[in-house]
Amino acid sequence: MSESADRIRNFVVAGHSSSGKTSLCDLMLFKAKAVERCGSVDQKTSVSDYTPEEQEKLSSIYSTALNCLWKETRFHFMDTPGYGEFIGETIGAIDATDAVIIVLDAKEGLGIGASRAWKMAKERGIPRIFFINRLDREMADFQKTLAQIQDVYGQTVCVPVTIPVGKEASFGKIVNVLRDKDFPQDIAKDAALAKERLMDAVAESDEALMARYLDGENLGEEQVSVGLQKAIRAGSLAPVFAGSVSKDIGVEDLMNAIVNLVPDPLAAGSRKFENGDELKLSADGQAYAYVFKTVSDHFIGNLAFFRVLSGTFKPDTEVYNATKREKERFGTILMMNGKNQSPMQSAAPGAIFAVAKLKSTGIGDTVSSAATDKVFAKTKYPNPVMCYAVTAAKSGEEEKISAALTKIAENDKTVKIEHHHETHELLLHGMGDQHISQIVKKLKNINKVEMVLSAQKIPYRETITSVGDGHHRHKKQTGGHGQFAEVYLKVSPNPAGYEFKNDIFGGSIPRNFVPAVEKGVAEAMAKGPLAGCVVQNITVSVYDGKHHEVDSSEMSFKIASRAAFKDAMSKAKPILLEPIQKVKVIVPDEYMGDITGDLNHKRGRILGMSVEEGLQVVTAEVPLAEMSKYASELRSMTQGKGSFEMEFDRYEMVPSNVARTIIETYKASQTEEE
Repeated sequence: MSESADRIRNFVVAGHSSSGKTSLCDLMLFKAKAVERCGSVDQKTSVSDYTPEEQEKLSSIYSTALNCLWKETRFHFMDTPGYGEFIGETIGAIDATDAVIIVLDAKEGLGIGASRAWKMAKERGIPRIFFINRLDREMADFQKTLAQIQDVYGQTVCVPVTIPVGKEASFGKIVNVLRDKDFPQDIAKDAALAKERLMDAVAESDEALMARYLDGENLGEEQVSVGLQKAIRAGSLAPVFAGSVSKDIGVEDLMNAIVNLVPDPLAAGSRKFENGDELKLSADGQAYAYVFKTVSDHFIGNLAFFRVLSGTFKPDTEVYNATKREKERFGTILMMNGKNQSPMQSAAPGAIFAVAKLKSTGIGDTVSSAATDKVFAKTKYPNPVMCYAVTAAKSGEEEKISAALTKIAENDKTVKIEHHHETHELLLHGMGDQHISQIVKKLKNINKVEMVLSAQKIPYRETITSVGDGHHRHKKQTGGHGQFAEVYLKVSPNPAGYEFKNDIFGGSIPRNFVPAVEKGVAEAMAKGPLAGCVVQNITVSVYDGKHHEVDSSEMSFKIASRAAFKDAMSKAKPILLEPIQKVKVIVPDEYMGDITGDLNHKRGRILGMSVEEGLQVVTAEVPLAEMSKYASELRSMTQGKGSFEMEFDRYEMVPSNVARTIIETYKASQTEEE
């Protein structure tokens, strides 16, 4: 099965959680006769939400590749999760497609999932189309939802192509403002305004069309379609469609619009490589594809999902992974419909296909039909915002858990696994508690291992605010050679970092023992005197000492320098430092008071407020210790309508009352160990 590029449309279905995205995808498959019966999320028969986790949750967790043939045009499209914690799946899917269908709930309006989809599509310069769904619901309001997106994105940008007739339970059909002639009286004015704005967009897309339009000429259907395509591709128009998936109203108009208005995969003309060179998009010549998703299937092994950018790929051929600089071999090229597979004879530009059992190809890799050193830039994913320390429920399974988590992180770029060198914990980073909960379930169900999650140890640091002198004489006499070393050193603050100075004159400590002094200091700095934390931003100067011709050794000087360092630290007014995170919280306006109040309660410092894509944005600095459960707290405060980003900024002094508690807790734990 193969199609030419001009008969392929490639798009993603995105939006806020529970807006009906998956139900729309299932209905499109059914209407195109790609499936014999229409799938249902509630009945757990959805083609898209086919995994046990999704069927249990009754919502999408993963992006799913789907396809169907409509009006002699092949749709390659991706259904995506709307829940923010699974945003990595949505990001990968949007990067692999040419347009975004943003689904809105006519009752709930513009959710943060929809705003996020718009923003990602806009950043990537790909067309956006709105579908206002669930107009048959109680309290559904097309005009209110339309006004909301027009207020955020522009009245001349978000223009309806179809308008509903009737409201809520009485909603029974839609009218097409470009195609239909007679409109019910109550919507005639809205339809006329929408048609005028659409024709203005058509005229503004092309100078020749503008001239004809201003001269009063009627533009033909093909000219209107071409003009709309140009406006949509340029981002100056985001057409709005109305409908109800549950009543199968308006979906056919949307599908026809995808055929007529979404650009084909070659319309962009070119694509930039990471080095700035451009690839001219064509169905001929050297083929290029990009890996945007990988799955570890329990039965067939690793499955890599490709988007063809240029050229044509065929099964049973050798290809070149330009990112890894090694050859791979394609076996069967699979076109996916959820978990269902069908072999492809070839894959043209725009096609989404999967290949099983590749050796080393992973997410972000560029694959070509011939050897090349040119690669496409890898997709950027957000930093994880929640972290837990991981331990095995059963002794001896630590390595198995680490290997399984590493495999999961290869398939999900919003998961990070870290062996923390300071706290000596295995850390699991994710996008929220539900995201991490799914990982825990996956390890239990697939890998048959259980892990215990606990709060991560905060990597506090220690430093000094004054100058301190330290001295220690180490003397130990045993049978044979004894141990002797005496060290004098000075510590002082150093905002630039760490520096060790050898200020010894006269050979009081022989040159060959100075490295041992430095090693002793380094060992002492790994576990500071206040709370056993790493010491930073300090200059250590060794300026005097004594040695013994027979009893002095490297070990003696390491022991003496460790003790001298602790002595100097105690006199240099040591303080505790904590990691400060730069936090960006994105919420609807009605939650601003709760958010700012909560951030202040967390010892946060609010830096500014702004508006981004119709949502309020609060930028703040907050101690990491206060952010461990913020993902679930934010969801609770905003009913799932808020999101946040977080990254490390710097270390800052811990307030004395908080530091006192941390130090007391550490000393108590040391006493228990002893």
